[in-house]
Amino acid sequence: MKIFALLSLALVTSVTSFAASGWDDDYDKAVEKAKAEKKMVLLDFTGSDWCSWCIKLDKEVFSKKEFKDYAKDNLVLVEVDFPQGKRQTKKLKQQNEKLQKEHSVRGYPTIIVLNSEGKKVGQLEYMEGGPAPFIAKLDELKGK
Repeated sequence: MKIFALLSLALVTSVTSFAASGWDDDYDKAVEKAKAEKKMVLLDFTGSDWCSWCIKLDKEVFSKKEFKDYAKDNLVLVEVDFPQGKRQTKKLKQQNEKLQKEHSVRGYPTIIVLNSEGKKVGQLEYMEGGPAPFIAKLDELKGK
């Protein structure tokens, strides 16, 4: 019985945790961190386990060292996920639905960029070319 409980806890923990290192799923915490560190917030509206363009964006941009290095110095990363096969807490689902409505997100992937004060400065989608063009667009938004 104890083994079953431990396995269940491990499964819930892994399912509800964010997809990759460096990403958070708590919007309020991320905005506070961005204010304190004077960084932009990147909200990745994704269907992480079913959206082919989202998976492609993660594979070609977000998972690359060049992007990770840039993000470490310039961004607070927030995954706003709408999975089909992963479990999420009720609180996380409610937060994500609220953010989706607030930012009028109608498709995935949609990337919303906020300044360090939480004000929207731009919106991005998948773009070809790997991290470089994505980072260039983020640098443009940084000046807003």
